Amino acid sequence: MRPTLLLLLILCLSPLTHAGVVDAPASQLEVSLMTYGPGDIYWERFGHDAIEVRDTVSGESIAFNYGVFDFDQANFILNFARGIMAYRMDAEPTASDVAFYASEGRYVQRQRLALDDAQKDRLRRFLLWNVQPANAGYRYDYYVDNCTTRVRDALDDALDGALSRQLRARPGGMTYREQTARLMSNQPWLMLGMDLGLGPFADQPMNAWKEAFLPMVLENEIRQVRIGAPGSERALVADDTTVVPARLVPPPATPPELRWLLLGVGVLWATPMALPAVTRRRGARTLAAIVSTVFLLFAGLAGIVMLGLWTLTLHRSAWGNFNLLAYQPLALLLVPAVWRLRHAGRPMGRFAPRVAVVSAVACGVALALHLWPDFPQRNVPWLLLALPCWMALLACFGRRHD
Repeated sequence: MRPTLLLLLILCLSPLTHAGVVDAPASQLEVSLMTYGPGDIYWERFGHDAIEVRDTVSGESIAFNYGVFDFDQANFILNFARGIMAYRMDAEPTASDVAFYASEGRYVQRQRLALDDAQKDRLRRFLLWNVQPANAGYRYDYYVDNCTTRVRDALDDALDGALSRQLRARPGGMTYREQTARLMSNQPWLMLGMDLGLGPFADQPMNAWKEAFLPMVLENEIRQVRIGAPGSERALVADDTTVVPARLVPPPATPPELRWLLLGVGVLWATPMALPAVTRRRGARTLAAIVSTVFLLFAGLAGIVMLGLWTLTLHRSAWGNFNLLAYQPLALLLVPAVWRLRHAGRPMGRFAPRVAVVSAVACGVALALHLWPDFPQRNVPWLLLALPCWMALLACFGRRHD
């Protein structure tokens, strides 16, 4: 965590303070949206932003941001896992902010906003109220209440809703899932885990207002916003300046295509799993048992995690995950059954074949449901991975081993 700056509170509380951001006339103030590009570390991939308020006379410049959290808070790991993430607002000199992000190779963009004096004063009063310790904390949500949505909402309030009216009227470019996969694609295993764990919430239709949960989207969208009364309209962005150019490789423009990749992995995974259905060789059956065990452990543990996220946490983007049709805790109970397949004459019983039938049918039905345009979750890649494996197990469990 970066240390909390006490400068703003000192400015607020000291009766002898010089004129500056806190008490300068609104006509002296400049308000800008500061956008900081994605970093290399996973928690930096979504970028960051802040509202800068600058006194043009004294030169004082403060950046207000909503991205501060404390690793040392009580039960941090447990609360994070449960989706209870306590974040707060902070304020510090803009120069310090810019130097920090520049040192990480992330770009810094300043967009000076064409607010009138009343709008600047309204925004300043809100920010000074919000930064007070009693008002600074909030419950963080990745998609609907984060460091960017708070900045977006504060600007919208100062503009009497002009920002939301215009952004809600524009279609979004991607879903939460697509933006997440795109930004996390530099860490494929983490990206795949997040994609598997996201439920229908991540696939809802988006407008530009919702998609402005990302700093880079908000930065781009406000370039098209116009404010002011009819006949005297003006662009919201009066000046657009790159303060620090990016030194890092930017994220791709589109998310990775996972369907054929995961289908290929599923077919390769399923091929040795199907060996007991076509051969009596002990070595081949042992290989099949090992590979099948890996799949069943993956499917079972993934199912436990997804079920836990749905029933025990506040991560609503993971609720109601249809991937549970293909990856469920019952898979763990089939591990002994795949090892019995090593012995051609050993009875199989009814439980394992029935679970394989139900799982294969569930995958097939889930795939068919994607023909319905309003099916709420776009999880075809994960069904294409699981279906060949369940079909291979079904072929093995359904065969008479005599």
